[in-house]
Amino acid sequence: MFLQHTLFAALALASPAFAAFGITTSGSNIVVDAGSDNALKITVNSNNCDITSILFRGEELQDSAKGSHISSGLGTATVKSEIVSNIGQYAKITCTTSTLTQYIVVRSGDSTVYMATYTTAEPTIGELRFIARLSASKLPLEYPFGVVSTTAGSSSTVEGSDVFVVGGQTRSKFYSSERFIDDYTHCVYRDSDAIHACILLNSGSYEGSSGGPFFRDINSNNAGDGATNLYFYMNSGHVQTESFRMGLHGPYALQFSRSGVPSGKTMDTSFFANLGVTGYVAASGRGSVTGTATGVSSNFQKVLHWYNANAQYWVYADSAGKFTSPAMKPGTYTQVLYQDEFKVGSSSVSVTAGKTTTANIGASTSSKTTLWQIGDWDGQPTGFRNADKQLRMHPSDSRMSSWGPLTYTVGSSSLDSVPMALFKGVNAPLTIKFTLTAAQAAAAATLRVGTTLSFAGARPSAVINSYTPATPAAPTKIDSRGVTRGAYRGFGEVYDFAVPAGNLISGSNTITLNVASGSSGDTYLQPNVILDAIELLR
Repeated sequence: MFLQHTLFAALALASPAFAAFGITTSGSNIVVDAGSDNALKITVNSNNCDITSILFRGEELQDSAKGSHISSGLGTATVKSEIVSNIGQYAKITCTTSTLTQYIVVRSGDSTVYMATYTTAEPTIGELRFIARLSASKLPLEYPFGVVSTTAGSSSTVEGSDVFVVGGQTRSKFYSSERFIDDYTHCVYRDSDAIHACILLNSGSYEGSSGGPFFRDINSNNAGDGATNLYFYMNSGHVQTESFRMGLHGPYALQFSRSGVPSGKTMDTSFFANLGVTGYVAASGRGSVTGTATGVSSNFQKVLHWYNANAQYWVYADSAGKFTSPAMKPGTYTQVLYQDEFKVGSSSVSVTAGKTTTANIGASTSSKTTLWQIGDWDGQPTGFRNADKQLRMHPSDSRMSSWGPLTYTVGSSSLDSVPMALFKGVNAPLTIKFTLTAAQAAAAATLRVGTTLSFAGARPSAVINSYTPATPAAPTKIDSRGVTRGAYRGFGEVYDFAVPAGNLISGSNTITLNVASGSSGDTYLQPNVILDAIELLR
């Protein structure tokens, strides 16, 4: 028997576009009709919370083999559907397990499925994601990075079970990533009539996630098994740098459009405050931080980051260093200033509901003099060889330039003479040649080597002319592949090698940088470090 939540009073006044809005249940199917101009109707399985059908303008876009769901599916869940009409007309589905509650909300007249995920424990698969499994034949293309993550039609596997060769090019779902701070919209689509299915994210969507503003994760993948997968990763073990946060994740949305790529940045999800969503904090219960960031050159972006065990936020400062945070939950936060992605300042700030706190922050300064510098201290391998390609292809790809070993001569070589990553036994050591005057060579010095990410305990070791300083201790281990799947950001270690007086000479000098650590895996899974900058200081 059919049970329909019908809005009789609204129907009498509504326009035709809204006439079909409602929830119908039949057996294990909960059908939500958005009543929108571009008709959207979704079906949710009442036993497990899987979205089993997505009809947009009468066309089925859901993959037939698997549902769209949180994680890899909840298995079983208590699923409740209701109409919420105190602030408009919303269809709300609540799926509850012992450790997770998934909210699915459709607003009358909209073509958007809004969602939020509340957790008290990490899913057993070790990552938290929503995945829309959509028809590859109907939505084969990926936005914004195109075919780099389309693995359909692969002829071989390069690494593990997630990096493939397609038409001679390496591709992986990991190559669809975007920095969280810039990730507001990612889509799958088709050209013929501009149908787009897009994940939309606003400044609060990553509040309960992990990794900070520069973290990246999988966004899309035409896998070639009948499904084009569209993701929202809230956390994962992919180059994990901090503990997972529990609580509310989102809101976030899955929107269907015929008019190009929508914007998530301006998405308004404030109506969640009236939907009885566990963990949602309304604007009235939040505060903010404002101030001025100083000491960062105009050549770099100025990024502010706030975090504690419960939440994370970020914002770009303007050209004058002025900033205002997103609306934040009350609490005490670590406030960090980045020069692009390189940490240059840190302080503590407390946020109070209903108030704006002023907390200026400046970059730390050094009393040392730079004799020469290779690369910028920007927390990225910017300008180094293959850094322009590494986000979207495997190091073994034929489009990559030779990894070396290479030699860089200070004052004459281009940055492209330095590889973005040093792999033990593959392209290490890097040789650096430079000339000093007698006055420069006379005093003690410091060789500073900045790295952005380490794999398998790797860290740089150095030989300066005939002097070999002590090898640094191994960095904190990140138990994840990095450079081979488009990641470059970890903890960002900076290593200082003391060079006592007498070990530099007037005239020509040579430094060799190698990789300290044991061996591991195949060629590009050897211990490796990604370089940020190298400089010699006095």
